[in-house]
Amino acid sequence: MTSGAEWSARVGATWAAEWQRTERAFADIAGVLDPVIASVAPASGRAADVGCGVGSTALTLAAARPGLRVTGIDLAAPLVAVARERAGTLASPTEDRADDDRRVDFRLGDAAAVLPTLAPLDLIVSRHGVMFFDDPVASFAAMARAARPGAPLVFSCFRAREENDWASALDAAVGATPGPTGSYAPGPFGLADRARTQDILAAAGWRDADATGHDVRYLVGGGDDPIADALAFFRRIGPAAAVLAAAAPDEQAAIERRIAAVLAARIRDGAVAFTAAIWIWVARAGEPL
Repeated sequence: MTSGAEWSARVGATWAAEWQRTERAFADIAGVLDPVIASVAPASGRAADVGCGVGSTALTLAAARPGLRVTGIDLAAPLVAVARERAGTLASPTEDRADDDRRVDFRLGDAAAVLPTLAPLDLIVSRHGVMFFDDPVASFAAMARAARPGAPLVFSCFRAREENDWASALDAAVGATPGPTGSYAPGPFGLADRARTQDILAAAGWRDADATGHDVRYLVGGGDDPIADALAFFRRIGPAAAVLAAAAPDEQAAIERRIAAVLAARIRDGAVAFTAAIWIWVARAGEPL
């Protein structure tokens, strides 16, 4: 389980340090998500990217819709700092724009607190940033209240853990046995259950919610030594990281040998790649509750 509080502390700092590797892993997720966002994004107005990380989705949207003002929101200060640096001139006022009228900006804070300051929103998006809410109905309801009636919500999330090779193969390698998932818990697979997520969205004031499943490449290792590169990634990101951190040196070495064997079996064209199973959700804001 990974909570929002952890993103504002240890987890956020780790992802900021590894952002180039995580962006590489998520590239094919973005390749599916971004066109869906573009298909419903208005030409003008205001949009929010919830759990924006280092800003890739917000920046892609801002580039595709020059008339749309986009605000990324995240709990992790290190991630927001990277997003602001990456934004460059898109986040800087020009001579004919006031400082508060930038095309894209990034704000640190809880989405439930920041969203009301942006309302009414014409679009809300998220790339794997909405699975960590302690109270998902309340958080999605805050999004709905900040949106114009009929405004689209588009987000991606992982499907079931056992469908995600990058997680299940690592679980087997480190000897982890994930517990049952009979109820919601914040974390990477918090919204994996399609029916439960549909109920959450309906209870929060979103209508016409529908999800499409996709299986995409999850690239974790490349360069001259793709296995070493992938192992460096999994030491800090993913299901093996906590197990490795807690292991004694001898045990850690044995676990890493098992992980390396899994990685070697997944080398294709000089890169280590797994499969990520995801949902792309699209919904519309109803009348305010």
